[in-house]
Amino acid sequence: MRKSRIYPNGELGKEGVLRVLVAGASGYLGRFIAEELKARGHWIRVLVRDADALKVPGRYLAPAIHGLVDEIFVGDVTKPNTLEHVCQNIDVLISALGITRQSGASHMDVDYQGNKNLLHLALQASVRKFIYVHVFNASILQFLENVQAKQKFVDDLQGSGMAHTVLCPTGFFSDMTEFLQMAKKGRVYLIGDGISRINPIHGADLAKVCVDAIACDVEELSVGGPVTYTYQQIAETAFSAVKRPPVIWHLPMGMIRTAVSLLYPFSRRLYGIGRGLIALMQIDSVAPESGTHTLAQYYEQILSAEF
Repeated sequence: MRKSRIYPNGELGKEGVLRVLVAGASGYLGRFIAEELKARGHWIRVLVRDADALKVPGRYLAPAIHGLVDEIFVGDVTKPNTLEHVCQNIDVLISALGITRQSGASHMDVDYQGNKNLLHLALQASVRKFIYVHVFNASILQFLENVQAKQKFVDDLQGSGMAHTVLCPTGFFSDMTEFLQMAKKGRVYLIGDGISRINPIHGADLAKVCVDAIACDVEELSVGGPVTYTYQQIAETAFSAVKRPPVIWHLPMGMIRTAVSLLYPFSRRLYGIGRGLIALMQIDSVAPESGTHTLAQYYEQILSAEF
């Protein structure tokens, strides 16, 4: 890893270099953000819980970034005592922070309070701008715990006086990998008729939008990928990638709602996931187009990497 250099607060460093803190850097999007920042010549500090995780590629073709970053800060956003000086000498904070499967914490602990802890430190350290990755259609999806927590933080960010841009992507390509996995097994299940539309975005394309937002004076920005698909078309694209004839089962909405409701006493997490899937597959999630990656290309790359 390159030796760290921290520029004095208030100076950009030579040739306009910015000092950027990336929170959630070990996740799918965070890795692409760090890669994009380095490609543009910025100085990068990443906040992670496990530095070793950065040495290997992430899931869904996300890059290893250990050798790209200038400084690794190991801390836990749910434990403020581990975050001292994390924002010191930072110009811009980009948060792709969100709850992880292995975390054991709640959405309110991470998506809300974790980001709130960072915002508090950013204000103390006179960070110039906070860029936050939210979700598209948040007003429609407010019944979901993760969306509630994210929106609660956005409300605090908007009221903080901090310069900010809130990015609202429609969905990640990584989320669409599940359709490919089902197609590999020979059958894709869709909830309802599959005609709702979405233009998901590749992590690398969204990372470019995140870094572009540093110089953007728009406070909220919705973004999607370059191609809009129905969920039926996503399933067909997955079957085309695995070179199988499409076998797509449309599950009746009433049956799925009943099945999901039965999960509540046993697993609130699975219940929440189920409600989210029902909602997402019944509404259009189409935002202004950005990027160049298509889902067909992504599926081919995933299969090639597995091979």
